Amino acid sequence: MENVVLIVHLLLAFGLIAVVLLQRSEGGGLGMGGGGGAVSGRAAATALGKLTWVLGAGFIVTSISLTVLVAQKSSGASVLDRLSATPPAVTDTETGLPAGDSLLPPTAEDNAPLVPAAD
Repeated sequence: MENVVLIVHLLLAFGLIAVVLLQRSEGGGLGMGGGGGAVSGRAAATALGKLTWVLGAGFIVTSISLTVLVAQKSSGASVLDRLSATPPAVTDTETGLPAGDSLLPPTAEDNAPLVPAAD
């Protein structure tokens, strides 16, 4: 059920992005400008405008649905409850750090050629 709602949610998100990008820009920031729409007080409800409202409402509904589904799934379980009482002991081999002597830069002996010299 959760996967179905999530897929619908993603489709609504992509549809909402596409519809908003298809709409005509009014040219001004924050609704300023645009000529007739600003003078009349109320912009004409176009088909893209109505579709934006429908997709936006569906997006909000699926967002709330996903929140409720996840909350029901994880009810009674806390992150702190899942932690063990004592953490496992860490040994030197588990840290992944090299031994202390290999932290030094290589010496001339380390850079010796791998092939023996021909006499």
